[in-house]
Amino acid sequence: MAKTIQDALKERILIIDGAMGTMIQRHKLEEKDYRGERFKDWASDLKGNNDLLVLTRPDIIEGIHRQYLEAGADIIETNTFNAQAISMADYHMEALAYEINVAAARIAKKATSDFTAKNPDKPRFVAGAIGPMSKTLSLSPDVNNPGFRAVTFDEVTNAYYEQVKGLVEGGADLLLIETIFDTLNAKAAIFAIKKYFRDTKQEELPIMISGTITDASGRTLSGQTLEAFYISVKHARPLSIGLNCALGASEMRSHIEELSQISACYTSAYPNAGLPNTMGEYDELPEQTAHFIEEWAEKGFVNIVGGCCGTTPDHIKHIADHVAAIKPRPLPVLEKELV
Repeated sequence: MAKTIQDALKERILIIDGAMGTMIQRHKLEEKDYRGERFKDWASDLKGNNDLLVLTRPDIIEGIHRQYLEAGADIIETNTFNAQAISMADYHMEALAYEINVAAARIAKKATSDFTAKNPDKPRFVAGAIGPMSKTLSLSPDVNNPGFRAVTFDEVTNAYYEQVKGLVEGGADLLLIETIFDTLNAKAAIFAIKKYFRDTKQEELPIMISGTITDASGRTLSGQTLEAFYISVKHARPLSIGLNCALGASEMRSHIEELSQISACYTSAYPNAGLPNTMGEYDELPEQTAHFIEEWAEKGFVNIVGGCCGTTPDHIKHIADHVAAIKPRPLPVLEKELV
């Protein structure tokens, strides 16, 4: 029986869940759903603050987690993509960041624990989702003043520290820094994680890191090549490094191949369901996404796979079925001085 995620990764390709936002949209929620009773008199609009739903509609969030678990997901992401004080300031809810993260982790943990209890041979894990934030350290929001920054490194670190604290105390099994388009923000998240575990003298949870290549240039939004991005974050000694979002599987393939050749740790990939159409919707069918990812698995590129924007439990089920019999990418044996 695989007791830890490290054990499981040695045995098989693991499945991470699909899009949370896509599934929330299916519920066609209104302002009142986001407000609930507790926030019915909140001064600003709350519709669109999906992370808040862990407090006002936890039934919906838990239901989505369970759908992905039923589809075969091994790793469930908490509904906390924007749940830190800097992003929550858009809704004047900075003070709720810690509470939201604790609640989100507990909801996900309840679902995964139930599924693990039913089948101990297939343990399920909660990944505390840490998104890229609404402000960036490397880019100026003012085109007329390229040197201006809307936030400082310490402010970003403090916001992530509070988020990490909530996720860990809520029961997350690992921490996922995802959809990274600015590596400096990711470094602040890494620093916050390391500082939290130093401060609390706890054993550090595994870290997953997932960047975003934004276009055909093969670079992040802040200008780094994939190799430069990898070199910039590998000091964190993560459990895995991978890519998600921005691209569909077809467009992501060459980047995943490159990453598989340079990464000393496990590799992950969870692409969008193709590229968005003119209406901003995703048309790639589950069997199409699964076909692409199956080829990556057969080539030995990946250890963890799943879906991002536009993907659903159907996509995850097809992906899980297609890679079930394929061996995971073996970790490379590297010279010590190159690690």
